[in-house]
Amino acid sequence: MNPQQVIDDTKTKLNQIVEKYQDSLKTLRTGRASPAMLSGVMVEVYGTTIPLVQAASVSAPEAQLLQISPFDPNNIEAITSAIRNNQSLGLNPSDDGRIIRVPVPSLTEERRKELAKQVGAKQEECMINLRSVRHEALHAIESAKKDKQIGEDDAKRYNAQVEDAMNAARLKVESAAKDKEKEILTI
Repeated sequence: MNPQQVIDDTKTKLNQIVEKYQDSLKTLRTGRASPAMLSGVMVEVYGTTIPLVQAASVSAPEAQLLQISPFDPNNIEAITSAIRNNQSLGLNPSDDGRIIRVPVPSLTEERRKELAKQVGAKQEECMINLRSVRHEALHAIESAKKDKQIGEDDAKRYNAQVEDAMNAARLKVESAAKDKEKEILTI
């Protein structure tokens, strides 16, 4: 076991978890329309279920409106019903035969607080994943120390590097959560 490899792998895993968390925050609705809001919508077309972005292009021409242009106009009904049936979005799309328009209503105070709680839940889930990666790395370093592959001083140095990487990831997560909460709660 190469301890430096463990450190590098740990940093990579931590960064991947943080990126995944930041992407998951984009799906949470704020007061403004964002194409990322529909990233989790799955559409049944041609007998298979695919992500919406593979069946249509999504844009936000106005702050309170999403516009969806299906690649195949025959899929308009499937896309419209997929958005309407997604209860977590709470959106009601309408179409004119070519383009689907999805008005994004303003958030109520109650809904804003609910979304802020979702940010906290996603943050806690992310932190659990980060701690798990840190635990694996520290365990690998401890095993190497027990097997006499590295010395006591090296083990302390590697542990400190793991903790530094963990702290940097934690700060990114907390910062992203704080920014998203502020964005959600701002009217």
